[in-house]
Amino acid sequence: MSIFQRMSTLIKSNINSLISKAEDPEKILNQLIIDMKSQFLEARKMVAVAIADEKRLKRQYETELGNAQDWEKKAMTAVRAGRDDLGRQALQRKAEHDSLAEQFQQQWIAQKQAADQLKDALTQLNAKIQEAQRKKNLLIARQKRAEAQKTIQDTMSGMNDTGAFDSFARMEEKVDRMEAEAEAATELGQHTMGDSLESELKALEASPAGQDDALAALKAKMGVAPPVQAALPAGGAGESVESDQDIEAELEALLKESK
Repeated sequence: MSIFQRMSTLIKSNINSLISKAEDPEKILNQLIIDMKSQFLEARKMVAVAIADEKRLKRQYETELGNAQDWEKKAMTAVRAGRDDLGRQALQRKAEHDSLAEQFQQQWIAQKQAADQLKDALTQLNAKIQEAQRKKNLLIARQKRAEAQKTIQDTMSGMNDTGAFDSFARMEEKVDRMEAEAEAATELGQHTMGDSLESELKALEASPAGQDDALAALKAKMGVAPPVQAALPAGGAGESVESDQDIEAELEALLKESK
């Protein structure tokens, strides 16, 4: 196959493909009905012409038949008058009209048969057009139903696409992760607050007031608790600050006295 034949085949196939895709059943069917009705109108004109010709031939046959009868009457009149020569001439004219009448009769009969056939064909064509009209409406209804079903199927196919559900699951997982992070942050904040409270309590235990309570408890255990004195506020007037050496000296003096 030459390059030109291949190109021609390719072009034809592309054109046929485009035509096939562009064919809308509803539009095509409507156009076919329009074409059929146009052909019906042309056929009806032809039938009308055929009927007119048939009627014209019938009138010519009847005219020639009437002329033949008139010449026969004229021949009879001539014979009664004793004019056989005129009678022969009249009969000759009668024979001519009889011949024409016979020919027109044959033509009329043939034309009538043809006209009757055309009328039958026209009736059948009209019936086919009516049937095509009804079938067109049915086909269009089927087309609409098929298009609706295809649209529904396409929609359902889109809903069945796993990509959308995967994205939905991914977003759900992200929200779960955000909730877990928020709960972790809350729990960490509470733990931090607990550590701070514990630190404050330990600080209180390590404060002078805490040490005084421990000393008072020790003296009560030893049975040497001194009389209770009102505690002066921290940092108030009369507060004396003893160094570690003074405290050690007082403890040594107490130990010597006890000996």
